[in-house]
Amino acid sequence: MEASTFYFNVDNITCDAIHPFPMKLTDTHCHLDYHKFNEDRDAVIQRATDLGLIRLLVPGLDDKSSAAAVRLAESNPSVYAAVGFHPTDLEKFSEETFQKVIELACHPKVVAVGEIGLDYYWIRESGKRAFQRESLKKQLLLAKEVNKPVIIHMREENDAWLGAASQELLEILEEWQSGLRGGLAENPGVLHSFNGNLDTAKKALALNFYIGITGPITYKNAVEKRNMVRQLPVEKILIETDSPFLAPVPFRGKRNEPAYVHHIADKIAEIHSKNPAEIAALTTTNAAHLFAWGD
Repeated sequence: MEASTFYFNVDNITCDAIHPFPMKLTDTHCHLDYHKFNEDRDAVIQRATDLGLIRLLVPGLDDKSSAAAVRLAESNPSVYAAVGFHPTDLEKFSEETFQKVIELACHPKVVAVGEIGLDYYWIRESGKRAFQRESLKKQLLLAKEVNKPVIIHMREENDAWLGAASQELLEILEEWQSGLRGGLAENPGVLHSFNGNLDTAKKALALNFYIGITGPITYKNAVEKRNMVRQLPVEKILIETDSPFLAPVPFRGKRNEPAYVHHIADKIAEIHSKNPAEIAALTTTNAAHLFAWGD
């Protein structure tokens, strides 16, 4: 992160100085267990820490990935984990493998169940989509049982902004959220790397979900996405890199990493006409409200 310059007057003397402390940020979605980090994972985490990231959340994609996320969380105080089966990894979902995720969900450094949800982009067969929905419901029940929020993946067929995935997902989430009580009802989860329309976002917000914003918000052709984000309350926004995917400008097309999260914060600040430090503080607070970070 570039150091910020500020000015102040003391006895009519004008001085400028470089702020000695970076902004505090979080990356609430980064796949640091992914093989693209095998050569320099520790260095990636250190770069993020040096640039002011105080929390990194690594979500699981299946039982093995979830276990790897937990091991990473155990090895670094700033790293936390989520566990679950991604909708495109359900060929590995069984009573045995799900039991492993259930056991991991009780770990003190696991702060959420995820990444779970519906993906109709890669999955086209009606039977497999039905299995996605049933698997999602089982994992939502797990989240209720362990009293932890969920990280929701949603991707439409042909990357549309609205379709069956959005509609069916909202129906499932509404039914689940209606049965929650207390803190989980108030903070049930986040729609990760949100790619829906404003109406879907508003319905998710009405269910108390947060909206996750990733690198594409910085892309030149993302005008409609920025217009949508402009209408979201910043108190319900989380910033995510989805590393190693979706690198923001100026790193688009390269391997993404948590250190780049400030580019997303800067763009949200621009969209909402706020100071980047304010967005960093707000989104860090939002993340703490949702994930409680082990508390």
